[in-house]
Amino acid sequence: MSVARAGAAAWERGEPSVLLVEDDPGDALLVEELVADSALKMRLRWVRSMTEVAAALAAEMPDCVLLDLNLPDAQGLEAVSLVLAHTDQVAVVVLTGLAEEQTGLAAVAAGAQDYLVKGRVEPELFGRAVRYAIQRKQAEQAAVALQASLMQAQENARLERGLLPRPLLRAEGVEVVARYRPGRAQALLGGDFYDVVQSADGTVHALVGDVSGHGPDEAALGVALRIAWRTLVLSGVTGAEQVARLEELLVAERVRDEVFATLVSLAAAPGEQRAHIVRAGHPGLLHRTGGAVEWVEVPGGAHWPTAELPIPAGASIVLFTDGLFEGHVSRGPQRLGEEGLLAMAREAAGLPAETFVDRLIKRAEGLAEARGGLADDVAVVHLSWNRAAGVRGVGSGR
Repeated sequence: MSVARAGAAAWERGEPSVLLVEDDPGDALLVEELVADSALKMRLRWVRSMTEVAAALAAEMPDCVLLDLNLPDAQGLEAVSLVLAHTDQVAVVVLTGLAEEQTGLAAVAAGAQDYLVKGRVEPELFGRAVRYAIQRKQAEQAAVALQASLMQAQENARLERGLLPRPLLRAEGVEVVARYRPGRAQALLGGDFYDVVQSADGTVHALVGDVSGHGPDEAALGVALRIAWRTLVLSGVTGAEQVARLEELLVAERVRDEVFATLVSLAAAPGEQRAHIVRAGHPGLLHRTGGAVEWVEVPGGAHWPTAELPIPAGASIVLFTDGLFEGHVSRGPQRLGEEGLLAMAREAAGLPAETFVDRLIKRAEGLAEARGGLADDVAVVHLSWNRAAGVRGVGSGR
């Protein structure tokens, strides 16, 4: 909210409310006359002591407090501190005597928005001082709220970055390239999830999954499923039993009954040149061999059968979520689709792994620009087997 917009809030609600805290009836009468003669119309309430302030604030929170510093139960800056202790939501304008100007300045330093010298204030100046005090207070609150929001956003970003996985690789022979693009604005994490783990026997396990939706609840569920998957892998639970355990977790953790998740998991033991793949409602994968790219969709089903896929030396498998190909390619209803993604992949078939993955995501984003870009989360994991190469895990960020 801009300063001008914040300052106008009290007047949009009608005449601003002002609470006068003054024990001297004569001085109170002077303030009432200033209010009556001021161009700024306001509703004035009068209390005589700090004891009465709490009840007055509880009855109606004013926009401004006009505060005398010489009250029977509070003197000087103590009065300012007591008002601020009751509420930090209202502007405070201090009323001082001719010999108390330094005290007025000290009151501003202690949290008041302004000070006025009794008997030396014209109606026009009085009205302007009250209005500016309310504007300054509301601008201060807006600045504090913005700072708090920025700090929370930074904290959320650090938390989300920490929740993105790092490939856990133990031996040579496989290269991993992972990319993650959340569909949620100003977020690092969405409902898609992925992970890569190499178990003690050298078997490479990989996972890509998609929780329906891409809000914070879906992001939290995706993280829970990913961590559970890694725990199951390290515990030796694979195949259909692994998916069954993940389904139990999904049902227990989801916030709405209609939330569901799809996934594809892969396990490739060293030296076998094949992968065991389980697909649970998830789209297919890309199989890169030499300069060729093919779309592979292994059998799935209610009982999550395990399928085998040949992986000769030098071959690659690309797992991804549907956000990569469900973006629109124009302002109309046409989407990129599986065939469009495969065509793009074949055009980039000769590129190295990192460049290949980045090219697919960039092209998909570019085609969807006319409709505001990709609206869904995107997760991509590219696995390359090369027995002569060392293990490399390539970052998961964009």
